[in-house]
Amino acid sequence: MSLYDYGLGTLAQYELTADRSARTRGALLCYTAQGLLILREFHGSEKKLEKQQELLMKLQENGINTDYFLRNNQESLVSKDKTEQRFTLQHWYEGKECDTKSREDILKSVRTLARLHILMKMEPVEEYRERSLREEYLRHNQELRKIRKFIRNKGASNVFEKNYLASVEQFLERAQYAVKLLDETDYDDLRERAWREGQVCHGEYNQHNILMLKGDHFGTAVTNFGHWSFDIQIADLYRFMRKILEKYNWNLELAGEMLREYHKIRPISAEEWKNLRVRFTYPEKYWKLANYYYSHKKVWISEKNVEKLQNLIRQREIWENFAEECFRDYPQ
Repeated sequence: MSLYDYGLGTLAQYELTADRSARTRGALLCYTAQGLLILREFHGSEKKLEKQQELLMKLQENGINTDYFLRNNQESLVSKDKTEQRFTLQHWYEGKECDTKSREDILKSVRTLARLHILMKMEPVEEYRERSLREEYLRHNQELRKIRKFIRNKGASNVFEKNYLASVEQFLERAQYAVKLLDETDYDDLRERAWREGQVCHGEYNQHNILMLKGDHFGTAVTNFGHWSFDIQIADLYRFMRKILEKYNWNLELAGEMLREYHKIRPISAEEWKNLRVRFTYPEKYWKLANYYYSHKKVWISEKNVEKLQNLIRQREIWENFAEECFRDYPQ
């Protein structure tokens, strides 16, 4: 019997049965009398999950479709199957993921994010506060140097390592410049203000977590809030834009449209604007690839990651120019 068959048995704890079910990415879709639900394994903190549910219900009550959780007959958000494996059951939607080839989908997702951010505020809890960007960048820079030293000492023996050594100085220089830019802004004040206001970030706002609802031209649903934290909300906008713009070769026109759509609904402050520039200056994707390589210490490196690194190196000048051009003038 598969793990999902066991999980399906937990529906009895909600006094539900599934007329039919279908596997989806790491979960099980269940068609029930209460509509479409999604059953997932749960490995996190139940305490944080309760805060997440509080956030989701607030959004739901204010017209944002979310994957809020159902409580079982013990009033718990988490149910155990006969093997003690933990599961959650969430409301789900008929729809398709945001299509990154569709400008309409992209801009609709940006507008949804702006509306989301207006509502996403909660009483601050220190243990769910995101670490400082400065701290993160300094640590990442140290890691880039450590990886450089590691490859130099052992000798570059494959394409990934050779490409890394040939490009690391330029990307590291850019990374250090981002820290310098950050230090020239009022980042600490901005972070403190976001904390006092209880600003919450989704943490993983990307095309996979935004559904365009079937039969509803304007409708969207936002899902997978498991990485939420207290942070400057502009971090979500940066993450979404970066993922999209990588696919569009850092197109300035599209970036401008996305920023304007967001700004019309939830105005971007001058300090947030500067913070966006800093984030787009930092070579985050480069660090991610290098860190993945180092933490896995693989002799064999996937062709996909070699390709990703080569793309970053190829796009470097366009990407560097993007941050300078896009954030030169604050929108009036």
